[in-house]
Amino acid sequence: MSASYLDAASAAPLHPVAREALLAALADGWADPARLYAQARRARQLLDASRATIADCLGARADEITFCASGTQAAHLAIAGARKGRRLRKVVHSAVEHSAVLHAAAEDEHAEVPVDILGRADLGAFAAALTPDTALAALMHANHEVGTVQPLAEAAALCAEHDIPLYTDAAQSLGRLPVPPGWSVLTGSAHKWGGPPGVGLLIVKKGTRWRRPGPSDEREPGRDLPAIVAAAASLRAVQAESETENARQSALVGRIRATVAAEIPDVEVIGDPDGRLPHIVTFSFLYVEGETLLHELDRQGFAVNSGSSCTSSTLHPSHVLAAMGVLTHGNVRVSVHRDTTGAEVDRLLAALPPTVARLRKEAGL
Repeated sequence: MSASYLDAASAAPLHPVAREALLAALADGWADPARLYAQARRARQLLDASRATIADCLGARADEITFCASGTQAAHLAIAGARKGRRLRKVVHSAVEHSAVLHAAAEDEHAEVPVDILGRADLGAFAAALTPDTALAALMHANHEVGTVQPLAEAAALCAEHDIPLYTDAAQSLGRLPVPPGWSVLTGSAHKWGGPPGVGLLIVKKGTRWRRPGPSDEREPGRDLPAIVAAAASLRAVQAESETENARQSALVGRIRATVAAEIPDVEVIGDPDGRLPHIVTFSFLYVEGETLLHELDRQGFAVNSGSSCTSSTLHPSHVLAAMGVLTHGNVRVSVHRDTTGAEVDRLLAALPPTVARLRKEAGL
């Protein structure tokens, strides 16, 4: 049986368009775009065209986009830059933000907004936390662990009432879902939509008080031009496919959600069943250790994630699941992509019930 990669929420396989663009850019975009000779001018053309492509895809201006070395770096810059630009320290954020956002917010004063059992931010608590000393409010577009889409438009309206910029981490939704307007700062990561690793996006809308933290540097944090070219080309390609692929992936995920709940006892399917990303499904099995189940599925040829998607190397339970008040033990996240087939999903659904039953039996339960 061939291996089935089902962890696209961590990193999607490289899109064919990204591979083609990367190879072409390696041959034609290796020079320093800041120089004046012919090879450098060609590299500059590729960089400018990539920036314009991403701006067009995301409804932004080209001069609002900064390329970073990762989505994590972009998130850190988003928060630190708002604090520096507005000369305020407090950051309001939901309890289910990515760990990169939580760590950056925790560098100084911050206020955490609770979520409901589906993982949606409490808008009443969000509004109450927006005080005059708030530098920035952070609410992700959609959650990376359970797929729940956040009430971003409503949060943006609340921020506008208080004249506070809204930062949204759109890493999981870019290329899949349009991001509602109203945000001031947005970040993303190319390897989440099928671009190459090593390209993060930081978009700061004109008029937002934001200053780049750290020493002055005229160069962008992200300097891998071939990867940037591939990221831009793949984002456009993924957006063009999104309507068809969203429907197909949502159907696969819907089948997993329904089958797991029907055929395996003592299981909790987590996240909003309707207001969700099309490619993510998460469930927790009572009486099973998530890491044990992950390794057993890996042995059978299935690459899935378990526990906290951003701290899987630790033994700490997922902060997202804990904030939602759901089971944190026996957690598995399956995330499909454009190459995932119905046959792969069928094999997973055939393997899960006996595997869970055997692990429970071996544990004496």
